[in-house]
Amino acid sequence: MKKKPLGLYIHIPFCQAKCAYCDFYSMSGSTDENMRRYSDSLLLQMEDYSKAAKAYTVDTVFIGGGTPTILPIKYMTELIEGIYRHFDVSKHAEFTLEANPATVSLSALSKYRKLGVSRLSLGLQSANSDELTSLSRIHSRSDFETSYIAARKAGFENINVDIMYGIPMQTLESFTRTLDFVTALTPEHISMYGLKIEDGTPFAKQRDTLILPDEDTEADMYFDGIRYLEAKGYQHYEISNFALPGYECRHNLKYWNCDEYLGLGAAAHSYFGNLRFSFKRDMSLFIENMEQNVGQGTELETDSKLVDELYTVEREERIGEYIMLRLRLANGVSASRFQELFGINFDALYGRRLKIYIDNGFMTYDGDRYAFTPQGMYVSNYILSTILDFDENSHIINSIADGSDK
Repeated sequence: MKKKPLGLYIHIPFCQAKCAYCDFYSMSGSTDENMRRYSDSLLLQMEDYSKAAKAYTVDTVFIGGGTPTILPIKYMTELIEGIYRHFDVSKHAEFTLEANPATVSLSALSKYRKLGVSRLSLGLQSANSDELTSLSRIHSRSDFETSYIAARKAGFENINVDIMYGIPMQTLESFTRTLDFVTALTPEHISMYGLKIEDGTPFAKQRDTLILPDEDTEADMYFDGIRYLEAKGYQHYEISNFALPGYECRHNLKYWNCDEYLGLGAAAHSYFGNLRFSFKRDMSLFIENMEQNVGQGTELETDSKLVDELYTVEREERIGEYIMLRLRLANGVSASRFQELFGINFDALYGRRLKIYIDNGFMTYDGDRYAFTPQGMYVSNYILSTILDFDENSHIINSIADGSDK
Protein backbone atom coordinates (compact mmCIF):
# COMPACT_ATOMS: atom_id res chain seq x y z
CA MET A 1 0.00 0.00 0.00
CA LYS A 2 1.33 3.41 -0.97
CA LYS A 3 2.18 5.58 2.00
CA LYS A 4 0.64 9.02 2.49
CA PRO A 5 2.85 12.15 2.64
CA LEU A 6 3.31 13.91 5.97
CA GLY A 7 4.97 17.09 7.13
CA LEU A 8 6.80 16.98 10.47
CA TYR A 9 7.28 20.07 12.64
CA ILE A 10 9.51 20.07 15.75
CA HIS A 11 9.25 23.03 18.14
CA ILE A 12 12.33 24.21 20.06
CA PRO A 13 11.23 26.87 22.58
CA PHE A 14 14.67 28.24 23.55
CA CYS A 15 16.15 31.63 22.69
CA GLN A 16 19.29 33.48 23.70
CA ALA A 17 17.10 36.57 24.18
CA LYS A 18 13.41 37.00 23.41
CA CYS A 19 12.58 39.71 20.87
CA ALA A 20 10.23 42.47 22.00
CA TYR A 21 7.67 41.74 19.26
CA CYS A 22 7.67 37.93 19.54
CA ASP A 23 4.50 36.07 20.52
CA PHE A 24 5.78 32.60 19.68
CA TYR A 25 6.23 30.22 22.59
CA SER A 26 9.87 30.66 23.54
CA MET A 27 12.02 31.56 26.53
CA SER A 28 15.50 32.81 27.25
CA GLY A 29 17.91 31.82 30.01
CA SER A 30 17.32 28.08 29.90
CA THR A 31 19.90 25.78 31.45
CA ASP A 32 21.71 22.94 29.74
CA GLU A 33 19.73 20.56 31.95
CA ASN A 34 16.41 21.96 30.68
CA MET A 35 17.57 21.67 27.10
CA ARG A 36 18.69 18.09 27.65
CA ARG A 37 15.42 17.06 29.30
CA TYR A 38 13.34 18.79 26.62
CA SER A 39 15.34 17.14 23.82
CA ASP A 40 14.96 13.75 25.50
CA SER A 41 11.21 14.38 25.84
CA LEU A 42 10.96 15.17 22.14
CA LEU A 43 12.66 11.86 21.37
CA LEU A 44 10.13 10.07 23.57
CA GLN A 45 7.27 11.82 21.77
CA MET A 46 8.75 10.90 18.40
CA GLU A 47 8.85 7.27 19.48
CA ASP A 48 5.21 7.39 20.58
CA TYR A 49 3.91 9.06 17.43
CA SER A 50 6.01 6.91 15.12
CA LYS A 51 3.41 4.19 15.62
CA ALA A 52 0.63 6.41 14.27
CA ALA A 53 2.85 7.57 11.40
CA LYS A 54 3.72 4.13 10.03
CA ALA A 55 1.35 4.65 7.10
CA TYR A 56 3.11 7.90 6.16
CA THR A 57 6.29 9.02 4.47
CA VAL A 58 7.66 12.26 5.90
CA ASP A 59 8.50 14.41 2.89
CA THR A 60 9.06 17.70 4.74
CA VAL A 61 10.64 18.43 8.12
CA PHE A 62 10.73 21.85 9.78
CA ILE A 63 12.57 22.51 13.06
CA GLY A 64 11.40 25.88 14.33
CA GLY A 65 11.17 27.90 17.51
CA GLY A 66 12.32 29.86 19.35
CA THR A 67 15.86 29.52 18.10
CA PRO A 68 16.62 25.85 17.37
CA THR A 69 20.30 26.55 16.76
CA ILE A 70 20.77 27.64 20.39
CA LEU A 71 20.54 23.95 21.31
CA PRO A 72 23.95 22.39 21.99
CA ILE A 73 24.93 20.56 18.84
CA LYS A 74 24.97 17.24 20.73
CA TYR A 75 21.24 17.53 21.46
CA MET A 76 20.37 18.76 17.97
CA THR A 77 22.30 15.83 16.49
CA GLU A 78 20.34 13.40 18.67
CA LEU A 79 17.05 15.01 17.60
CA ILE A 80 17.84 14.85 13.89
CA GLU A 81 19.03 11.27 14.16
CA GLY A 82 15.84 10.52 16.12
CA ILE A 83 13.69 11.89 13.32
CA TYR A 84 15.30 9.51 10.83
CA ARG A 85 15.11 6.63 13.29
CA HIS A 86 11.44 7.00 14.24
CA PHE A 87 9.92 8.12 10.93
CA ASP A 88 10.11 7.03 7.31
CA VAL A 89 11.78 10.15 5.92
CA SER A 90 11.87 10.45 2.15
CA LYS A 91 15.28 10.47 0.53
CA HIS A 92 14.31 13.75 -1.15
CA ALA A 93 12.62 15.35 1.86
CA GLU A 94 12.83 19.11 2.31
CA PHE A 95 14.43 19.50 5.76
CA THR A 96 14.39 23.05 7.15
CA LEU A 97 16.18 24.37 10.21
CA GLU A 98 15.51 27.87 11.55
CA ALA A 99 18.52 29.84 12.77
CA ASN A 100 19.37 33.19 14.32
CA PRO A 101 22.49 34.57 12.63
CA ALA A 102 24.19 35.05 16.01
CA THR A 103 23.90 31.37 16.92
CA VAL A 104 25.53 29.48 14.04
CA SER A 105 29.06 28.63 12.99
CA LEU A 106 30.57 27.01 9.91
CA SER A 107 31.37 23.83 11.83
CA ALA A 108 27.83 23.52 13.21
CA LEU A 109 26.23 24.28 9.84
CA SER A 110 28.45 21.69 8.17
CA LYS A 111 27.35 19.13 10.77
CA TYR A 112 23.65 19.92 10.21
CA ARG A 113 24.08 19.63 6.46
CA LYS A 114 25.74 16.21 6.78
CA LEU A 115 22.94 15.07 9.09
CA GLY A 116 20.37 15.73 6.36
CA VAL A 117 19.23 19.33 6.86
CA SER A 118 18.78 20.67 3.34
CA ARG A 119 17.22 24.10 3.88
CA LEU A 120 18.23 26.90 6.26
CA SER A 121 15.92 29.73 7.35
CA LEU A 122 17.84 32.74 8.63
CA GLY A 123 16.10 35.54 10.52
CA LEU A 124 17.53 38.87 9.35
CA GLN A 125 14.40 41.08 9.75
CA SER A 126 16.30 44.26 8.79
CA ALA A 127 19.68 45.26 7.37
CA ASN A 128 19.64 48.56 9.31
CA SER A 129 21.28 48.67 12.73
CA ASP A 130 18.81 51.09 14.36
CA GLU A 131 15.89 48.91 13.29
CA LEU A 132 17.59 45.74 14.57
CA THR A 133 18.11 47.48 17.91
CA SER A 134 14.47 48.57 18.03
CA LEU A 135 13.42 44.95 17.49
CA SER A 136 15.86 43.81 20.23
CA ARG A 137 17.57 41.43 17.81
CA ILE A 138 20.82 39.92 19.12
CA HIS A 139 22.62 39.97 15.78
CA SER A 140 24.04 42.65 13.51
CA ARG A 141 23.96 42.94 9.74
CA SER A 142 27.57 41.73 9.76
CA ASP A 143 26.60 38.68 11.83
CA PHE A 144 23.96 37.83 9.27
CA GLU A 145 26.33 38.18 6.33
CA THR A 146 28.93 35.99 8.07
CA SER A 147 26.35 33.28 8.84
CA TYR A 148 24.96 33.41 5.29
CA ILE A 149 28.41 32.95 3.75
CA ALA A 150 29.12 30.13 6.21
CA ALA A 151 25.87 28.40 5.20
CA ARG A 152 26.92 28.48 1.56
CA LYS A 153 30.35 27.09 2.46
CA ALA A 154 28.64 24.34 4.46
CA GLY A 155 26.78 23.26 1.31
CA PHE A 156 23.33 24.81 1.77
CA GLU A 157 21.79 25.42 -1.66
CA ASN A 158 18.35 26.38 -0.35
CA ILE A 159 18.28 29.34 2.05
CA ASN A 160 15.35 31.45 3.22
CA VAL A 161 15.80 34.93 4.65
CA ASP A 162 13.15 36.57 6.84
CA ILE A 163 12.61 40.32 6.63
CA MET A 164 9.97 42.56 8.21
CA TYR A 165 8.18 45.75 7.23
CA GLY A 166 6.18 48.20 9.34
CA ILE A 167 8.74 48.03 12.15
CA PRO A 168 9.93 50.84 14.47
CA MET A 169 12.26 53.45 12.89
CA GLN A 170 11.65 52.06 9.39
CA THR A 171 11.10 54.22 6.31
CA LEU A 172 10.45 53.37 2.69
CA GLU A 173 14.10 54.17 1.98
CA SER A 174 15.46 51.97 4.78
CA PHE A 175 13.19 49.11 3.74
CA THR A 176 14.58 49.38 0.21
CA ARG A 177 18.10 49.16 1.66
CA THR A 178 17.13 45.89 3.33
CA LEU A 179 15.74 44.57 0.04
CA ASP A 180 18.91 45.66 -1.78
CA PHE A 181 21.10 43.90 0.78
CA VAL A 182 19.13 40.65 0.80
CA THR A 183 18.65 40.25 -2.93
CA ALA A 184 22.34 40.96 -3.58
CA LEU A 185 23.01 37.69 -1.72
CA THR A 186 20.48 35.82 -3.93
CA PRO A 187 18.85 33.52 -1.38
CA GLU A 188 16.42 31.04 -2.91
CA HIS A 189 13.51 32.19 -0.74
CA ILE A 190 12.49 35.40 1.04
CA SER A 191 9.73 35.74 3.65
CA MET A 192 8.44 39.30 4.03
CA TYR A 193 6.28 39.74 7.11
CA GLY A 194 4.43 42.77 8.38
CA LEU A 195 4.85 43.54 12.09
CA LYS A 196 1.90 42.48 14.23
CA ILE A 197 1.82 43.86 17.75
CA GLU A 198 0.50 40.99 19.82
CA ASP A 199 -1.01 41.27 23.28
CA GLY A 200 1.32 40.23 26.06
CA THR A 201 4.52 41.25 24.28
CA PRO A 202 6.80 44.14 25.33
CA PHE A 203 5.79 45.92 22.12
CA ALA A 204 2.15 45.80 23.22
CA LYS A 205 3.06 47.63 26.42
CA GLN A 206 5.02 50.21 24.40
CA ARG A 207 2.38 50.54 21.69
CA ASP A 208 1.75 54.25 22.30
CA THR A 209 5.43 55.19 22.28
CA LEU A 210 6.72 53.09 19.36
CA ILE A 211 7.82 55.13 16.35
CA LEU A 212 6.07 53.16 13.61
CA PRO A 213 5.40 53.89 9.93
CA ASP A 214 1.88 55.15 9.34
CA GLU A 215 -0.70 52.86 7.72
CA ASP A 216 -0.22 54.28 4.22
CA THR A 217 3.56 53.93 4.42
CA GLU A 218 3.27 50.37 5.69
CA ALA A 219 1.00 49.49 2.78
CA ASP A 220 3.46 51.10 0.37
CA MET A 221 6.22 48.96 1.86
CA TYR A 222 4.22 45.81 1.15
CA PHE A 223 3.37 46.73 -2.45
CA ASP A 224 6.84 48.16 -3.19
CA GLY A 225 8.37 44.99 -1.73
CA ILE A 226 6.28 42.81 -4.02
CA ARG A 227 7.23 44.81 -7.11
CA TYR A 228 10.91 44.87 -6.11
CA LEU A 229 11.19 41.15 -5.44
CA GLU A 230 9.26 40.16 -8.55
CA ALA A 231 11.60 42.35 -10.63
CA LYS A 232 14.49 40.38 -9.13
CA GLY A 233 12.95 37.08 -10.26
CA TYR A 234 11.19 36.03 -7.04
CA GLN A 235 7.70 34.64 -7.53
CA HIS A 236 5.11 35.94 -5.06
CA TYR A 237 3.45 32.61 -4.33
CA GLU A 238 1.89 33.31 -0.91
CA ILE A 239 0.85 36.46 0.96
CA SER A 240 4.21 36.81 2.71
CA ASN A 241 6.47 34.50 0.73
CA PHE A 242 8.60 34.78 -2.39
CA ALA A 243 10.76 32.18 -4.10
CA LEU A 244 13.00 31.68 -7.07
CA PRO A 245 11.35 29.17 -9.44
CA GLY A 246 11.24 25.72 -7.86
CA TYR A 247 12.16 26.88 -4.35
CA GLU A 248 8.73 27.40 -2.81
CA CYS A 249 8.73 26.10 0.77
CA ARG A 250 7.18 22.66 0.46
CA HIS A 251 6.53 22.40 4.20
CA ASN A 252 4.63 25.69 4.39
CA LEU A 253 2.62 24.72 1.33
CA LYS A 254 1.25 21.81 3.36
CA TYR A 255 -0.40 24.33 5.67
CA TRP A 256 -2.00 26.30 2.84
CA ASN A 257 -3.11 23.17 0.96
CA CYS A 258 -4.68 21.59 4.06
CA ASP A 259 -2.31 18.64 3.82
CA GLU A 260 -1.45 16.59 6.89
CA TYR A 261 1.35 17.60 9.24
CA LEU A 262 2.38 16.47 12.70
CA GLY A 263 3.74 18.97 15.22
CA LEU A 264 5.76 17.74 18.20
CA GLY A 265 6.89 19.64 21.27
CA ALA A 266 5.38 22.26 23.56
CA ALA A 267 3.01 24.64 21.70
CA ALA A 268 3.16 22.60 18.46
CA HIS A 269 0.04 22.32 16.27
CA SER A 270 -1.03 19.37 14.10
CA TYR A 271 -3.51 18.45 11.42
CA PHE A 272 -3.23 14.67 11.46
CA GLY A 273 -5.77 11.90 10.94
CA ASN A 274 -8.56 14.47 10.42
CA LEU A 275 -7.83 15.87 13.88
CA ARG A 276 -6.55 19.30 14.76
CA PHE A 277 -4.69 19.30 18.04
CA SER A 278 -2.03 21.28 19.83
CA PHE A 279 0.07 20.99 22.95
CA LYS A 280 0.06 23.53 25.75
CA ARG A 281 2.59 26.35 25.84
CA ASP A 282 4.29 24.91 28.91
CA MET A 283 7.73 23.33 28.61
CA SER A 284 7.81 22.02 32.18
CA LEU A 285 4.43 20.36 31.74
CA PHE A 286 5.56 18.86 28.45
CA ILE A 287 8.71 17.40 29.99
CA GLU A 288 6.90 16.03 33.04
CA ASN A 289 4.16 14.49 30.92
CA MET A 290 6.57 12.79 28.55
CA GLU A 291 8.81 11.48 31.31
CA GLN A 292 5.80 10.04 33.19
CA ASN A 293 3.99 8.59 30.16
CA VAL A 294 6.67 6.77 28.22
CA GLY A 295 5.18 4.34 25.73
CA GLN A 296 1.63 5.67 25.81
CA GLY A 297 1.53 6.14 22.03
CA THR A 298 -1.03 8.45 20.47
CA GLU A 299 -3.12 8.34 23.63
CA LEU A 300 -1.04 11.37 24.55
CA GLU A 301 -3.11 13.55 22.25
CA THR A 302 -6.19 13.05 24.43
CA ASP A 303 -4.35 13.71 27.70
CA SER A 304 -5.99 16.87 29.04
CA LYS A 305 -2.85 17.75 30.99
CA LEU A 306 -0.83 18.27 27.82
CA VAL A 307 -3.32 19.07 25.07
CA ASP A 308 -4.48 22.62 24.51
CA GLU A 309 -7.09 21.79 21.90
CA LEU A 310 -8.31 18.65 20.18
CA TYR A 311 -11.18 18.32 17.74
CA THR A 312 -12.29 16.47 14.66
CA VAL A 313 -12.46 18.62 11.54
CA GLU A 314 -16.02 18.25 10.30
CA ARG A 315 -16.83 18.68 6.63
CA GLU A 316 -18.27 22.20 6.91
CA GLU A 317 -15.28 23.46 8.84
CA ARG A 318 -12.89 21.74 6.45
CA ILE A 319 -14.49 23.62 3.57
CA GLY A 320 -14.04 26.95 5.36
CA GLU A 321 -10.43 26.16 6.25
CA TYR A 322 -9.66 25.12 2.69
CA ILE A 323 -10.96 28.40 1.28
CA MET A 324 -9.21 30.56 3.87
CA LEU A 325 -5.87 28.81 3.53
CA ARG A 326 -5.87 28.33 -0.24
CA LEU A 327 -6.66 32.01 -0.78
CA ARG A 328 -3.37 32.85 0.91
CA LEU A 329 -1.71 31.37 -2.19
CA ALA A 330 -1.27 33.35 -5.37
CA ASN A 331 -3.03 30.62 -7.36
CA GLY A 332 -6.05 30.75 -5.07
CA VAL A 333 -9.05 28.44 -5.29
CA SER A 334 -9.93 26.44 -8.40
CA ALA A 335 -13.69 26.01 -8.70
CA SER A 336 -13.28 22.71 -10.57
CA ARG A 337 -10.88 21.33 -7.96
CA PHE A 338 -13.24 22.50 -5.20
CA GLN A 339 -16.04 20.56 -6.91
CA GLU A 340 -13.86 17.43 -7.00
CA LEU A 341 -12.97 17.71 -3.31
CA PHE A 342 -16.31 18.69 -1.82
CA GLY A 343 -18.97 18.06 -4.47
CA ILE A 344 -20.06 21.69 -4.23
CA ASN A 345 -20.34 24.35 -6.92
CA PHE A 346 -17.99 27.08 -5.70
CA ASP A 347 -19.29 29.62 -8.21
CA ALA A 348 -22.86 29.16 -7.03
CA LEU A 349 -21.86 29.35 -3.39
CA TYR A 350 -19.41 32.26 -3.42
CA GLY A 351 -19.27 33.75 -6.92
CA ARG A 352 -21.84 36.50 -6.28
CA ARG A 353 -20.18 37.53 -3.00
CA LEU A 354 -16.76 37.70 -4.62
CA LYS A 355 -17.84 39.70 -7.68
CA ILE A 356 -17.53 43.07 -5.94
CA TYR A 357 -13.90 42.29 -5.06
CA ILE A 358 -13.17 41.18 -8.61
CA ASP A 359 -14.74 44.35 -10.01
CA ASN A 360 -12.69 46.54 -7.65
CA GLY A 361 -9.33 44.92 -8.31
CA PHE A 362 -8.95 42.90 -5.11
CA MET A 363 -9.41 39.52 -6.80
CA THR A 364 -9.04 37.91 -10.20
CA TYR A 365 -11.19 35.25 -11.86
CA ASP A 366 -10.14 33.40 -15.02
CA GLY A 367 -13.26 31.30 -15.50
CA ASP A 368 -12.16 28.69 -12.97
CA ARG A 369 -9.73 30.13 -10.45
CA TYR A 370 -10.39 32.83 -7.86
CA ALA A 371 -7.28 34.52 -6.44
CA PHE A 372 -6.35 37.64 -4.52
CA THR A 373 -4.36 40.40 -6.19
CA PRO A 374 -1.64 41.98 -4.02
CA GLN A 375 -4.21 44.59 -2.99
CA GLY A 376 -6.57 41.81 -1.96
CA MET A 377 -3.85 39.95 -0.09
CA TYR A 378 -3.15 43.03 1.98
CA VAL A 379 -6.77 43.18 3.21
CA SER A 380 -7.49 39.45 2.93
CA ASN A 381 -8.67 39.07 6.52
CA TYR A 382 -11.39 41.67 5.95
CA ILE A 383 -12.53 40.09 2.69
CA LEU A 384 -12.60 36.60 4.17
CA SER A 385 -14.64 37.88 7.11
CA THR A 386 -17.35 38.99 4.68
CA ILE A 387 -17.71 35.63 2.94
CA LEU A 388 -16.91 33.05 5.64
CA ASP A 389 -17.50 32.38 9.31
CA PHE A 390 -14.06 33.91 9.74
CA ASP A 391 -14.18 34.46 13.50
CA GLU A 392 -14.79 30.75 14.03
CA ASN A 393 -11.90 29.66 11.84
CA SER A 394 -9.31 32.46 11.91
CA HIS A 395 -7.48 30.81 14.83
CA ILE A 396 -6.36 28.17 12.32
CA ILE A 397 -4.57 30.84 10.30
CA ASN A 398 -3.18 32.51 13.41
CA SER A 399 -1.73 29.23 14.70
CA ILE A 400 0.25 28.47 11.55
CA ALA A 401 0.41 31.49 9.26
CA ASP A 402 3.30 33.31 10.84
CA GLY A 403 4.86 30.35 12.51
CA SER A 404 6.17 28.93 9.28
CA ASP A 405 9.33 30.68 8.18
CA LYS A 406 10.02 33.00 11.05
